[in-house]
Amino acid sequence: MAAANRSGAISRYGTAAGTGTLAVLLLVAVCGSPLYVGWAEEHTEPDSAGGWFLRLLAWPAWRFGSGEPGQGALATDLRAILLVLLAAALLYVLPASQVARVQGAVSQFFSGWGAYVLAAGLAALLGALLGPDPSLLAALQAAGTGAGYGFLSGWIIGTASLGGRA
Repeated sequence: MAAANRSGAISRYGTAAGTGTLAVLLLVAVCGSPLYVGWAEEHTEPDSAGGWFLRLLAWPAWRFGSGEPGQGALATDLRAILLVLLAAALLYVLPASQVARVQGAVSQFFSGWGAYVLAAGLAALLGALLGPDPSLLAALQAAGTGAGYGFLSGWIIGTASLGGRA
């Protein structure tokens, strides 16, 4: 009967995919906001490691409601929207702790991190292909940039995935 009745300590936490998705939403909403992007450009040094990283966090920039003439809000904000949707889907599809030989925190961390790397690369690729001026070269270059962003910031999502149920 203990398997059917979870303890109170475990049931208080969400799933690893749910907490990871919430972290993705917060990371994109805060660090992609026009306020943060402007602050990072004005108050950080691009030649220092800290300044470079703070600017990197602004990669999924969005500007809802202030699109350029001739482009809708969807075209300018497609990358941020796709990043959130793809990351959420991949976090649910990649349940590493259920299939890993080593169960627990390490597999949850790497599953969340890997899902974010894939989501960022795919969001950049699809955003460039579905955007206003699509080209294969621009899409491949954007995918490399997106995957680099995901690799260097995905540890945040991996850390948020720790402790949740698989």
